[in-house]
Amino acid sequence: MTGWDHEFDFVVVGSGGGGMAAALTARDAGMSVLVVEKGSKFGGSTGISGGGIWIPNNPTLKSRGHDDSRESIRRYLDLLTQGRVPAARLDAFVDNGPAAMELICKSKWMRFFWTKGYADYHPELDGGRPLGRSIEAKPFDTRKLGDDEKYQRPNNMKGPLGLWITSKDYHDLAMAKRTWAGRRASLVAAWRVSSNLVRRRHMATGGRALVARLRMALKDAGVPLWLKTGMRELVSEDGRVTGVVAAKRDGTTLRIRARKGVLLATGGFDHNQEMRERYLPKGGREDFAMGARENTGDGIRAGEGLGAALDLMDDAWWMPAVRHPAGATIPLVSERAIPRQVIVSPAGTRFTNEAAPYVNFVHDQLAGGHVPAWFVMDARARARYPFAQILPGAPIPKAFYDAGIVFKADTIEALATAIGVPPDALAKTVETFNGHARAGRDPEFGRGDSAYDRYYGDPNLPNPNLDVIDTAPYYAFRLEVGDLGTKGGLVSDEHARVLRADGSVIDGLYVTGNSSASVMGNEYAGPGATIGPSIVFGYIAARHAAGAGDAGT
Repeated sequence: MTGWDHEFDFVVVGSGGGGMAAALTARDAGMSVLVVEKGSKFGGSTGISGGGIWIPNNPTLKSRGHDDSRESIRRYLDLLTQGRVPAARLDAFVDNGPAAMELICKSKWMRFFWTKGYADYHPELDGGRPLGRSIEAKPFDTRKLGDDEKYQRPNNMKGPLGLWITSKDYHDLAMAKRTWAGRRASLVAAWRVSSNLVRRRHMATGGRALVARLRMALKDAGVPLWLKTGMRELVSEDGRVTGVVAAKRDGTTLRIRARKGVLLATGGFDHNQEMRERYLPKGGREDFAMGARENTGDGIRAGEGLGAALDLMDDAWWMPAVRHPAGATIPLVSERAIPRQVIVSPAGTRFTNEAAPYVNFVHDQLAGGHVPAWFVMDARARARYPFAQILPGAPIPKAFYDAGIVFKADTIEALATAIGVPPDALAKTVETFNGHARAGRDPEFGRGDSAYDRYYGDPNLPNPNLDVIDTAPYYAFRLEVGDLGTKGGLVSDEHARVLRADGSVIDGLYVTGNSSASVMGNEYAGPGATIGPSIVFGYIAARHAAGAGDAGT
């Protein structure tokens, strides 16, 4: 193809964590590199996420004496993925993860801490870790971005008056009415608000802090990032991908040559309703997705157009959610672990461990056709614990009632009638659950047996996840099937190269993140098991394109 408007060695499509980490890797390997982003803001879904990174044996963990054996990590992933993921890809993830983090941490901006105690999602499995393997970017003042600050994707979870909290802070704050650690966290939060007002800082945490730090590292490395530049198509010559055609918002079309490769880091098909209808299971097709609005399957469709194979397209990074009356989707993570509540089906019965990892919870919900489900709690739960961004004891806004998202009644039977479930069934469910709560053990679904369940529970109780539901009034919130992004995408090998259905390689084309079929299969290893693999396979792709190989070969 002639008439290229621009030429680079490596072109990254998408500015999330995986795309930016790949760009840093490519630059470190001596390549010229460009990042293009179709949105008007950078950061992708990473920028609006919790920002956790699940990469075993990364430098931050090792500095804290957390050094796993390779065998234990692989055993955990084998048990988790149950043969759905090629061993070579699992090996590549495990063997390249530490090196990927070492490389991006060459930048003075990349600083992390261990979220100690935030367990792997299945710590009871051989190789699982109750103390967790997740790390998080240290809080960052986004004023340091300079002119780029206005191009950073905002976070819908931004705290009032500039309040900033890490995942560890939230763990403590959720128990502000119950523990001294929670009360201390409340005082710290108040100090941060006043401090921000005086110092005029713009503090970011979680995913926003991560992408801000990555953007600073890219700027230092001299890597250009073009916003409002969406990929229209991949250019292929003689079976090899040699560049992209991109369209700018003003209608200008650019032909960008990629001498050594193109990396697709465009996210999943979260907000492509046609693809959701075609691939996702009944009950999960309505768009309650919490990923970036630009995630419409661009990279997946472009790769498929060149003959790429697809896998895991019927799955997602599911998340139980409550719809805000204004239209936003509110994820439920900690709320499902609190005592004095049950989640029931339209038949008024429990169907799984309420405190289970969110993907597993929704898998069970979809398998049983329990859509919608209902989150039933009593007045003491409402007074003690935050729920759906409503502070403990704070009145539930009238708009929630008007929209049919929440119902309130003085008896369990009246509540059941209000939400349309059999009153006798719900009353029996609550009575049975209360018996389990008094005994301190849930023989039906094992709620509270896992260290993961207990992380967000109430430590004042013998079983942090169990207590009786017995104090009127009672509340029921309608639970939707939400997701953090889709899980299926282009099939790739251990070098992050995109593969055809016959297993042959599409030369010059790489993929990472939710554009690819997940290395986690249908499961979720722990907090940050989306961002972690995205960073690692972005690193692997850039190294392979540069001809540098990787630690796994």
